[in-house]
Amino acid sequence: MGDSSMGGALVPTVKSESSLDPTAEPPPPQQPPAPPPQPSAEESAEKAVEVAVCDDVDKDMLCPICMQIITDAFLTACGHSFCYMCIVTHLSNKSDCPCCSHFLTSSHIFPNFLLDKLLKKNSARQIAKSASPFKHLQQSLQQGCKVSIKELSGLLSLLAEKKRKMEQEEAETNMQILLDFLHSLRNQKLEELNEIKADLQFIKEDVNFVERYGTELYRAKERFSVKLWKLNDDPNAERARASLIEKHGSGINCSAHSLQEQMGSQNMIADVKAQLSSQSLQRKDAYSGLDSQFVTPSALAVARKRRVHSQFNELQECYLQKRRNWNRKSDKQEERDPNTIRREVSNLGLDDFQSVLSTFTRYSRLRVIAELRHGDVFHAANIVSSIEFDRDDELFATAGVSRRIKVFEFSSVVNEPADVHFPIVEMATRSKLSCLSWNKYTKNHIASSDYDGIVTVWDVTTRQSVMEYEEHEKRAWSVDFSRTEPSMLVSGSDDCKVKIWCTKQEASVFNIDMKANICSVKYNPGSSINVAVGSADHHIHYYDLRNISQPLHVFGGHRKTVSYVKFLSSNELASASTDSTLRLWDVKENLPLRTYRGHMNEKNFVGLTVNSEFIACGSETNEVFVYHKAISKPMAWHKFGSSEIDDNDDDVGSYFISAVCWKSDSPTMLTANSQGTIKVLVLAA
Repeated sequence: MGDSSMGGALVPTVKSESSLDPTAEPPPPQQPPAPPPQPSAEESAEKAVEVAVCDDVDKDMLCPICMQIITDAFLTACGHSFCYMCIVTHLSNKSDCPCCSHFLTSSHIFPNFLLDKLLKKNSARQIAKSASPFKHLQQSLQQGCKVSIKELSGLLSLLAEKKRKMEQEEAETNMQILLDFLHSLRNQKLEELNEIKADLQFIKEDVNFVERYGTELYRAKERFSVKLWKLNDDPNAERARASLIEKHGSGINCSAHSLQEQMGSQNMIADVKAQLSSQSLQRKDAYSGLDSQFVTPSALAVARKRRVHSQFNELQECYLQKRRNWNRKSDKQEERDPNTIRREVSNLGLDDFQSVLSTFTRYSRLRVIAELRHGDVFHAANIVSSIEFDRDDELFATAGVSRRIKVFEFSSVVNEPADVHFPIVEMATRSKLSCLSWNKYTKNHIASSDYDGIVTVWDVTTRQSVMEYEEHEKRAWSVDFSRTEPSMLVSGSDDCKVKIWCTKQEASVFNIDMKANICSVKYNPGSSINVAVGSADHHIHYYDLRNISQPLHVFGGHRKTVSYVKFLSSNELASASTDSTLRLWDVKENLPLRTYRGHMNEKNFVGLTVNSEFIACGSETNEVFVYHKAISKPMAWHKFGSSEIDDNDDDVGSYFISAVCWKSDSPTMLTANSQGTIKVLVLAA
């Protein structure tokens, strides 16, 4: 304490005259008087009480060293009193009085018996003041207070009655607590029961509707089959049909005659019937209400049913959520318009879920339809940071740490088998690239952001840069063209700035200053004034560019950096984070919709891509995962296999998916990994 090395100021002290005289000799040390005997347990308890009430005691009764009531008082030669242990401890370090700094040794302190006696009496009074009536009674009995048997009997009766009353009050309190718990539990279970009853009513209505609809489909198929048979048996109808065929061009005529020669008219009609029957059975299989004797499940139907059972809990939650939401909407419509037909709204809820069920069970895996290598012999670094389709899905561009933008023709990559596909356009850059964005209006324009913070707009036709923006002070991670205002683009950087650019001017239009690194920016596809920003502060900031002083809303839920933001629609926003989750948000209602888990992402940019139904991302396990937006678990995934990886490669475990991109609203997707392998994947049954 007081050590100058700690950087703190020393407390000044006043030296005594004797200590200032360099010729003065200190008196020889003497043995301190023997300490008083250790206090008993009872005395220790009294000491605790004294400490508790020391605030009410005269300050003269407090030890100047420990600021507690003096224990075993000792008086110094200069007239000050201290606790014995306090003054002895002090004199072992210094030879002065703590109060007046007078020269002092252990031979100059003496027991203060009078102060000790006063302190004990004061302590007793304080204890008496703070003691409970029971304590007073206990002390009186212990001190031998004379009490008659009659008085003791009355006292015992009072105590027994008091005990009985207290036990009764405690029992009543316990029963009240138990009753409150049971009431709360009953109310909770009644709410759950009412919810289950409502769910069962939904299910009952939907089962009846699906059974009726399935029956109608079956009857329509039977009526159509009967018409076909009648058409086949009617000679007039047959002559009319032959005449109609002759009226059409020779190509159709030849085709019809060819079919008749190979199969005969009866067989052709039978095949048509069989095809219609098969289609009808497949439609009926989609509805579970029909009797099983009319359905012969195909292998595909069996596989789809198996997928339903494997994700039954997720689908159940999705169904109930959609039916409840539509039911609430129906209630609101009835409040506004009592003449609203509730059945129509209920059908909308069922149709909504049927759409999810159909798209979710349609696919179960990702199939590779093409593959190419992005790297070349001149560049060892092959990580593909971004891969994007152009406006018409005819071309796709790749960029990464190789400092090159390569543009490929999609149809050539898919349709022309080749070990090496060459880009139709290649543009060199000064720095490593982080992101690409095609202009959705001007087909040949593409924007890039790089590790030097430069945002560039390129003309793919001339292979030259159109505009270069160099205002970012650090690495730019993301860039995006507006869909509704094609001359506007937005970028985000490690300098904690979001910048809005216009291709018609060299300087930025305006900046949004934020407090954390910007990892991803995205325009709302339905608006040129709304921008979503993914940040290292674990949040998504949603801005209206007409007022950038503060965001419209901040979406929180991720536990780590938000690495990507992408819009599924004008109201739905998906985000990816290095907490190994994806999240879906409603930017209109400012609500979280769903969290997706299954992939692994803790440190790298692994890509995120969305369309109207599906969300896909990469994983640090070198896998691509696809989620249906209504289901929290993956519906399909594909691992980049060992065929393109050298078995002796020590870094094989460190490869990860680095970029993904859907081909508009199709089941086809581009994927790339950190080794530079690009695959074209398609969702398959």
